[in-house]
Amino acid sequence: MSRHVIKHLPTDTGVSGWEATSERAFPVTALEHDITADWLIIGGGFAGLSAARRLSQSRPQDKIVVLEAQELAKGPAGRNSGFMIDVPHNLSSGEYSVADEAATKDEIRQNRLAISFAADAAAEYGLSRETFDPAGKVNAAASDRGMRLNENYCKSLEKIGEEHRVLDADQMREMTGSHYYSGGLYTPGAVMIQPADYIRGLARGLRSKVAIHEHSPVLELCRAGMTWKAKTARGSVSAPKVILGVNGHIQSFGHFRGRLMHIFTYASMTAAFSQNEFGGDVTGVDRWALLPADPMGATVRKITKNGLSRIVVRSRFTYDPSLKVSEKRVAVIAAEQRRSFDARFPGLERLPMEYSWAGALCLSRNHVPAFGEVEEGLFSACCENGLGTVKSTLAGIMAADLATGTASPELDRFKNQAEPTRLPPEPIAWLGINSVIRFQELRAGREG
Repeated sequence: MSRHVIKHLPTDTGVSGWEATSERAFPVTALEHDITADWLIIGGGFAGLSAARRLSQSRPQDKIVVLEAQELAKGPAGRNSGFMIDVPHNLSSGEYSVADEAATKDEIRQNRLAISFAADAAAEYGLSRETFDPAGKVNAAASDRGMRLNENYCKSLEKIGEEHRVLDADQMREMTGSHYYSGGLYTPGAVMIQPADYIRGLARGLRSKVAIHEHSPVLELCRAGMTWKAKTARGSVSAPKVILGVNGHIQSFGHFRGRLMHIFTYASMTAAFSQNEFGGDVTGVDRWALLPADPMGATVRKITKNGLSRIVVRSRFTYDPSLKVSEKRVAVIAAEQRRSFDARFPGLERLPMEYSWAGALCLSRNHVPAFGEVEEGLFSACCENGLGTVKSTLAGIMAADLATGTASPELDRFKNQAEPTRLPPEPIAWLGINSVIRFQELRAGREG
């Protein structure tokens, strides 16, 4: 008999602007009794809901249950920047340029498989353009170093035959309304999502085929014979096969301990404003999406819905193996983000930040997922390596295929990766990782 007692539950700090401004179209249903199923999925984020959709397609007669510890989109799935990126985007590498062309092309194919899967779901479930927008993204440079990084990235994209377009300072200003940027590099394959709306829209579309229970954290997961049983506070689910879509929280289930880096990043969202509220076109066109030329810089997005706009700033990273951060830290970093925002938009000093929050990422040292059948009938679709919208979607698809025995070249490539390598022991890991992060953030300079 295998038994895992879950002693730590996810903790999220601050109110995500994405979730706060998201509309929910169905009631919250918690697990209130003991049930049986063919499939149990733990985690209602990108990985878990993607696995549920894949299973509903390949095993339409099976009973599929999803358990989510919190409310859909209030956790990490509703706390990211909303970029579904197809081209290379390795946060831990220091820049986006690529060395291994063959591996990069494989990664792009996998990313596009996940984006295509998401696009099909968006079309089937009627998600709006504000929720799922295939608009591409721009790597924005605000310094000489940023311009060099973009130039190197441009050369990498040329070598592997990827479409891109270089933007000058005037084009950046026309797009964003800001004089802050020196140039940009546009790639067309990214999709911009409102992550909370996307997750809730995906769940809404699945509800006719999948039982989704929120506010139902798994407190114990045990296996007796051929059956896994997940216990919550008020019920249980018994199923022969379980998929874990819980990202870094997988360690709470006893797997990949000492191998995953728990990184938090931080974001702030402005109050809503109209285009002419501040006089002149100070924020450019209705929608735009900027990644920093330096991975450790600031991500900035403008969204517009029903004539009202908001701007989101994401910056700073911290390593926190406790899987939680304080309200004080969120407030301190929010003040830094306010200064970063004002530097970009000096005409918007009176525009308040309405929401500030932290969101969890999970990285491995060797940039591989925590994936596979970790015990008989128990499958992991975890560790998104800083690109959760795409990598977690992909992991959910691949975990469902692995669990159902659905063979494909994509699954062969995905499952034949190395295991996440071990981290140094604490506190050496804490000191080393946070020191590297801080050095890289300081080096990013004006990009932050």
